[in-house]
Amino acid sequence: MIRVLIADDQALLRGSFRLLVDSTPDLVTVAEADTGAAAVALSAEHRPDVVLMDVRMPEMDGIEATRRICGDPTGAGTRVVILTTFDLDEYVYGALRAGASGFLLKDTPPTDLLAGIRVVAAGEGLLAPTVTRRLIDEFARRPEPARPLPRRLEAVTEREREVLTLIARGLSNAELAAYLSLSPATVKTHVGRLLTKLAVRDRAQLVIVAYETGLVRPSGPR
Repeated sequence: MIRVLIADDQALLRGSFRLLVDSTPDLVTVAEADTGAAAVALSAEHRPDVVLMDVRMPEMDGIEATRRICGDPTGAGTRVVILTTFDLDEYVYGALRAGASGFLLKDTPPTDLLAGIRVVAAGEGLLAPTVTRRLIDEFARRPEPARPLPRRLEAVTEREREVLTLIARGLSNAELAAYLSLSPATVKTHVGRLLTKLAVRDRAQLVIVAYETGLVRPSGPR
C-alpha cells in the first residue's frame, strides 16, 4: 500500500482527494493537514510515502513545509508532490529546490493524479518532458541568488554529465537510450549513479542540480 498524506487548507479539496485515494486498492490516506505546520508534524508522525502539498496554506506555506519534510533525515522515504492551481506558478521552482519530487495541477484528471502518486512513490520525479522544458525555462532565468556548486560534479563522469544534461533538457529514459545509442538498462544505471553521487532523491532534483551548477543554461524566450 502507498501511504498518502493530504495537505490543503480547503476541506472540500482534502475530502475529494481523500475519497479518490481511498477508493483505489493500492493507496490509502494516513492523515490530512490543513496548515503547513500540521503537514510537517503529521509527516513526522505517520511517515507517509507521498505528501500531496498545497502551496498556499496558513501558518507555514507549502514550500517551507516541503523543505522541513525533505530535510528531515528520519523521513528519507517521504516524497512531496506540490499541488498548484497554475502550471507556471512562481512557487513551483522554489518548491522543487526545497526538495519536492514534482508537481500536479489541482485540476489534473483523477487517473493522472493516481498515476502521479505511484510514480513519485516509486522514486521517480514527476516532471514530464514538456513540463520540464516549460518550468525550467521559465524560472531558471530568475532563481534565488546564484550559488554555483561545481564541486558537486567532480565525481561525475563525462558520460554521466551528458546524461544529466539531457535529463535537464527534458528527455525521458527511453529518449536518452535512443539518443545515446544505449540500452534502457544502461541509462537506468547512469541515472542511478547520478542520484547517488549528487545525493538527490529523484529525477526532479537532478534537473535542479543541472541548472544550479551551471551545467545547463535556460534557453531564451519562446
